[in-house]
Amino acid sequence: MTTSTRGAAPAPAVLVLEDGRLFRGRAYGAVGETFGEAVFSTGMTGYQETLTDPSYDRQIVVATAPQIGNTGWNDEDDESSRIWVSGYVVRDPARIPSNWRAARSLDDELVAQNVVGISGIDTRALTRHLREAGSMRSGIFSGEHLAADAELVARVQAQPRMKGLSLYEEVATKEAYVVPAIGPGGEALPIGSAKFTVAAIDLGIKGMTPHRMAERGIEVHVLPATATPEDVYAVEPDGVFFSNGPGDPATAEGPVALMTAVLERRTPLFGICFGNQILGRALGFGTYKLKYGHRGINQPVQDRTTGKVEVTAHNHGFAVDAPLDKVSDTPFGRAEVSHVCLNDEVVEGLQLLDQPGFSVQYHPEAAAGPHDAAYLFDRFVKLMEGQRA
Repeated sequence: MTTSTRGAAPAPAVLVLEDGRLFRGRAYGAVGETFGEAVFSTGMTGYQETLTDPSYDRQIVVATAPQIGNTGWNDEDDESSRIWVSGYVVRDPARIPSNWRAARSLDDELVAQNVVGISGIDTRALTRHLREAGSMRSGIFSGEHLAADAELVARVQAQPRMKGLSLYEEVATKEAYVVPAIGPGGEALPIGSAKFTVAAIDLGIKGMTPHRMAERGIEVHVLPATATPEDVYAVEPDGVFFSNGPGDPATAEGPVALMTAVLERRTPLFGICFGNQILGRALGFGTYKLKYGHRGINQPVQDRTTGKVEVTAHNHGFAVDAPLDKVSDTPFGRAEVSHVCLNDEVVEGLQLLDQPGFSVQYHPEAAAGPHDAAYLFDRFVKLMEGQRA
């Protein structure tokens, strides 16, 4: 149960970590309680896109930027139909938003969507703690009469861990829909008239992703996470896309089976984030949980096929366990690691060498991140052009 903070001084609040560490502050957004995995995001901007990213399902997000909410909340930048984070942690919330596009404050939107948050804590100390101890189960509790600290810690420790959780189906669309291609004048092209058709598997897709493909003249058929090979090929796709999404990829048997079917038919494919992990599993690689993950819009990645270094947008707590120093033989031909994070050498991309397909671990749709990786959508187009030729 949550209540609004509107019209009253913010209630006391406490962030409780599973290791017993507590951070006391004031309620931000709705008053009540919430649970999730505590993670930190290093982006200096783009909080609206972060909060509405389905990949953040069941996570309490800590903003490392010290002041949050300056640009308010608008009706254009949502990446999905709702806020998906379990809770939000900020140090210094803006008192008054100031932006010509703002329709309301961030606090107003958190209240409207019953998202429990906390403000006024030392987010730098919290981030340092999570970097040392790792992302962990947590809870935010707010109100005038909170339970004893030991009871709150026990309640947090009773929550499920992220490792082993299957979440992609709960955030994905239940019904297929079409995003039409965009013509040279910015107009939506009639269904069926686009140069290419792509079947996009929604594992937690962000709205900007099919838009980036539509900008390149692609008609995108967004399909549920439970789509079968028959569903995919019923749209007669020139390519298949696997989206980002939340949870442990080790639980995603259905998407792995679908990816395997696509690989068997040698259809051009492109995967991002969760989709990269699904491709890795289909190729025979394992996945593992990172200590604290990569989240933010300022992560350096090298494209090993060109040597170019990109600043990229990330949101992942799991990674593919593939060798960096050799080409691997897989059931679908040779594959290699195409991208690597320069901070910690985590695998950030895979490339097939004997058939058309590749994936990256980050978010090239650039919402709200930098545009360094936009070329990957063009690379996907070239794969489909090559297959058609």
